[in-house]
Amino acid sequence: MSRPIGIDLFAGAGGMSLGFEQAGFDIVAAVEIDPIHCATHEYNFPDTTTICASVIDLTGAEIRRRAKLGNKDIDVVVGGAPCQGFSLMGKRAFEDPRNQLVFHYVRIVQELNPKYCVFENVRGLTLGKHAQFLEELIVALGAAGYNVLTPYQVLNAADYGVPQDRRRLFLVGTRNGLQSPDYPVPSNQRISVEEAIGDLPNADSFEQLNLGDVVPVKWQTTSTYGRKLRGFDRDPDDYSYCRNFDPDLLTCSVRTQHTQSSQTRFASTPQGKTDPISRFRRLEPTGLCNTLRAGTDSARGAHTSPRPIHPLFARVITVREAARLHSYPDWFRLHATKWHGCRQIGNSVPPLLARALARELLKAQGIKPSKPKKMLDRGDDRLLSFDMGSASKYFQVSRNTIAQRSRKITIIVES
Repeated sequence: MSRPIGIDLFAGAGGMSLGFEQAGFDIVAAVEIDPIHCATHEYNFPDTTTICASVIDLTGAEIRRRAKLGNKDIDVVVGGAPCQGFSLMGKRAFEDPRNQLVFHYVRIVQELNPKYCVFENVRGLTLGKHAQFLEELIVALGAAGYNVLTPYQVLNAADYGVPQDRRRLFLVGTRNGLQSPDYPVPSNQRISVEEAIGDLPNADSFEQLNLGDVVPVKWQTTSTYGRKLRGFDRDPDDYSYCRNFDPDLLTCSVRTQHTQSSQTRFASTPQGKTDPISRFRRLEPTGLCNTLRAGTDSARGAHTSPRPIHPLFARVITVREAARLHSYPDWFRLHATKWHGCRQIGNSVPPLLARALARELLKAQGIKPSKPKKMLDRGDDRLLSFDMGSASKYFQVSRNTIAQRSRKITIIVES
């Protein structure tokens, strides 16, 4: 029996893609405008058609053609379109040109006509005058043939097995005539920072991580959460494809060089408190991670994402530690630079949160998920080290699509 299929718009590195795959979907196409993010997505999802383009320039028919879908009925379209135009007075938010991405999200949903659509965004969209935008979006989806599950909900990733306090808005639309799903029920169990990253070797112990983001090392993992992400213990709720990878490689762990004064401040900052200069929070082993953010892109100054301070070491967390705190498994690789890697995590939906929501869509359809037997080999490691020029050339798009930033790093290739 074939698995239900989905399409991920504004896919980024693939947090939503992975969560839906883990629930039992096949993500057959992913649309993303940033070539560097596209390369990371293609690396981790080799069987998915990665489309490096803006939704503005695509039609549903073009997505179907490029993904070789023919007239197949699509089960879900997901996406978290950026929303910016909330400040204009006396004008419908949907008419603001800065919100055209959401308009095109609705258009593509209408053209693809999936059974369900999922819209994800910041929780601030529910507050004050911003809520007008949501009401207009619900009306637009209704006109496109979708009944939106109301009241819409803000879900906290921490309630679904993610060791991070991260709250995001979700809208779920059901094609007229089909059974609407429920929102996932929160779990009473919380995963701590220590359970998530306590086993990971200290990146500062390896000189190789000054030059690249990979080092071979054997280490022990005892927490259930860590052993599942490392691939040692079976997760009975994970219906994703197994990836071929080496669990004795510490990846995504390039070191951060701090000044001595910064290290002194970090060391003296109590767990659970904030360093007064950097405003970085020091993680508490028994608590949750604060919301991991993406920082700003080159067009807005290229500010690095504000990574928390490690609970035990006088440094900020690595990309791998951030990935663990976001519920990415260890086989999942981010871009080799700290800047892009942290942006990819901060911009993404935690896979376990996406999985919880995706499971409800399957329940509504009466579909029992199945675990594929196929083992996937991930893509070429070079995809993880592309700069904008090489990524643009690879996907045959303009390098000026995204504001540029130059950062070089030497990559150690997995063996």
